[in-house]
Amino acid sequence: MSLISENPVLFVKHTCPFCLKVRLYLLEAGLLGGVTLRVSRTPEEEDAMKAELSPHLAKVSYPTLRLGDTYMTESDDIIAHFVSEGGPAPAQLPTLRAYVDGPFTQLLALHRENAELKRA
Repeated sequence: MSLISENPVLFVKHTCPFCLKVRLYLLEAGLLGGVTLRVSRTPEEEDAMKAELSPHLAKVSYPTLRLGDTYMTESDDIIAHFVSEGGPAPAQLPTLRAYVDGPFTQLLALHRENAELKRA
């Protein structure tokens, strides 16, 4: 008898910096092949993905990882899940570190600044 477990499913938006962070982790860690990747590149694909995810989440956000009946939405939590399953620590992955310490940090600062301007 063979026990075949379903691959985790990662839902991502093509332009999302948090999604890129998780994808970079999985790629550099050599784990991307064990994950089913669902990417939305168009508004129609995003609408379909939201419709699929909304019954399971209070608020749909990306990236989202589906593990069986469990859904996880924070990029750091998703990476921590794979680390807990035996994946390498993010600090061991130079490309991921370069992204997180460089462009990702700048994008996050711009995102926060934009959110503050919208509130004002």
